Amino acid sequence: MRYVVFSTRSSGPRLGLAAGDSIHPVEGLSSLEELLALEPAQRSEATDRRGNPVNRGDAQLHSPLRPRKNVFCIGRNYLGHAEESARAKGETLKLPAVPTIFTKAPTAIAGPEQTLELDGSLSQKYDWEAELGVVMGTRCKNVSEADALSVVFGYTCINDVSARDLQNATTQWFKGKTLDDTCPIGPWVVGADEIADPQKLDVTLRLNSEVKQHANTSTMIFDVRRIVSFLSQGMTLEPGDVIATGTPEGVGFARTPPEFLADGDIMTVEISQVGLLRNPVRIR
Repeated sequence: MRYVVFSTRSSGPRLGLAAGDSIHPVEGLSSLEELLALEPAQRSEATDRRGNPVNRGDAQLHSPLRPRKNVFCIGRNYLGHAEESARAKGETLKLPAVPTIFTKAPTAIAGPEQTLELDGSLSQKYDWEAELGVVMGTRCKNVSEADALSVVFGYTCINDVSARDLQNATTQWFKGKTLDDTCPIGPWVVGADEIADPQKLDVTLRLNSEVKQHANTSTMIFDVRRIVSFLSQGMTLEPGDVIATGTPEGVGFARTPPEFLADGDIMTVEISQVGLLRNPVRIR
């Protein structure tokens, strides 16, 4: 299933299931978080209660979920990105022994097709990062790698937009990673049962139709199983928690010469079997 949150001219945001050119509203639920708060058996019953279908052209899609917590993010998790980052910084490549974790605040989240309003007085170095997003479906702690995929609810597209000058101003990346509108998510969450292997997905980012990033999740340094297991050690993960699993090579700051977002740009993240997340950019 493809879980969306949408609104129309006559109704506010509500949960729906996207299929082809139609969205089937889930009666009585306004968000994916409400569905995830239910027990698994109750979730199935809830999604069986569907209203009259809505044409996707008549609907506005929103971020499929807004977690209560910060979005968990994995840094330098593709070999090609680790190599280009070290090269751009004039450093010797040293691969991390464990996942590098940072977070983005819920206030950074934006939806599909939403124009990202970025403040040019804060940064002149806004960058793109296409990422596979993982949505947790089960409250869990100390999960083994063998069991890690069983606690995943689904997958989505994320763009970890980054203000590189702010990010690199301190040893902590948080400020440069969490400005408003720098975490678009969507267009939907695809149920985990539709993704046979999250390590066989193509990840692509286009800037104004030009491909800037293209890689396969098979080249992750730490795969989804390892990431979920690592995060859960000693820390409870809850339904609706979101994990951004890292970006492949091709980011702007590592290019020669460096490239950054400009006012009017359009970014498109596409992940095979998952979906396409498109966002225009406005920098003022």
